[in-house]
Amino acid sequence: MNIAKIMIPKVSIAFLYENNTIRQGLERFTAHGYTAVPVLNECGEYAGCVTEGDFLRFLLRAGTTDKKVQEQHRIRELVRTDFCPPLSIDAPLDEAVDASLGQNFVPIVDSRGVLCGILTRRAMIETLAELSRKSGEEACL
Repeated sequence: MNIAKIMIPKVSIAFLYENNTIRQGLERFTAHGYTAVPVLNECGEYAGCVTEGDFLRFLLRAGTTDKKVQEQHRIRELVRTDFCPPLSIDAPLDEAVDASLGQNFVPIVDSRGVLCGILTRRAMIETLAELSRKSGEEACL
């Protein structure tokens, strides 16, 4: 299976850069309604993910929702490198399935670690369903 055929390309997804401010991150989350987004370094390499919970914990630690405070802190302070591990764009189907089981989306990176897009759990299920239908049709022939 070619992951590139079923992933959502980078140009079509929301992501943040490590150097973005917390305020910018909160605004992106509010605008899109996502629960987690990938974070990239200045070279476009996948650095990790941030979630709504990460922002909530920041606000609780800061003890304020003042936007001036949010502008003094960067997304790199929130990035969780252990959450949402990436998958190589040339990974086999079984690895893609396993990764999809544990997270809503899987970041897809190239050989340099640069984010190419994301593979959603929904896209993985739709692909498996299509493969199952095709193999069922062949068995009936």
